[in-house]
Amino acid sequence: MLTVTKISRSFGDHQVLHDVSFDVRPGRMTGFLGANGSGKTTTMRIVLGVLGADGGTVGWRGEPITPATRPRFGYMPEERGLYPKMGVADQVTWLARLHGLDRAAARANTDRLLDQLGLADRAGDLLESLSLGNQQRVQIAAALVHEPDVLILDEPFSGLDPLAVEVVLEVVRGHAARGVPVLFSSHQLALVEQLCDDVVIISDGRVTAHGTRDELRTRYGTSRFEVVVDTDAGWLRDVPGIRVVELDGPRAVFELDDGARDQDVLRTALDRGAVRSFTPVVPTLDEIFKEAS
Repeated sequence: MLTVTKISRSFGDHQVLHDVSFDVRPGRMTGFLGANGSGKTTTMRIVLGVLGADGGTVGWRGEPITPATRPRFGYMPEERGLYPKMGVADQVTWLARLHGLDRAAARANTDRLLDQLGLADRAGDLLESLSLGNQQRVQIAAALVHEPDVLILDEPFSGLDPLAVEVVLEVVRGHAARGVPVLFSSHQLALVEQLCDDVVIISDGRVTAHGTRDELRTRYGTSRFEVVVDTDAGWLRDVPGIRVVELDGPRAVFELDDGARDQDVLRTALDRGAVRSFTPVVPTLDEIFKEAS
């Protein structure tokens, strides 16, 4: 397990991280979410040793991370770092060699990844000749080619069309299925909600929410309900202790004020006639993110 414990960091007089703590568990995909300037990239760079922390620790498998440990990490930066005038396969193979693979293993891993990512026919092309989306796929291959023990991806889906997203997801999920902890950031919240197991939300350099998707949905979604009755549900506006959010004939969505109980609202609805459904509204990740940020 990758553990981040009470990490702090300042640039001059400006403190950008305040005791940031979270875990990335083996075999799970953890979405790391925050607005621009929230501290996501700084945190990732500290985990990777690109930046030092002013305080706190980063650990792997219960031990502090060392210079010998970090080469086993795979990293895809938000800012692309490949060489535009170098061939695709030669470049990925060379990066694998830098991570300690011998020539045969480096080339075999490169060929396999390029095939999985739909780039086998572009292996000999210069990187600069590829579309931005295909360059993004090469960047993914560069992060994975040495078969890392930990995978950290900063905006890995930026610039990818839906079909390319599915291709990349299949490859990344394959690594997670083998027990690799995956930490990734993305502004595409619907996509994060679809694929992540755990979520960490950071705002102004502080972790404001952390847990599994279901835990966060429960934590942030207990006060909103949907009811469908046989008649117009406008009478809900007169029920004390609730606020009607949506009203469409027999269907309504409402929020409970502090101290109000959903069962009291249900009994009131039943007194007025048949109730076709009465369910808590599960918040989307976008709604959770807005509330936690």
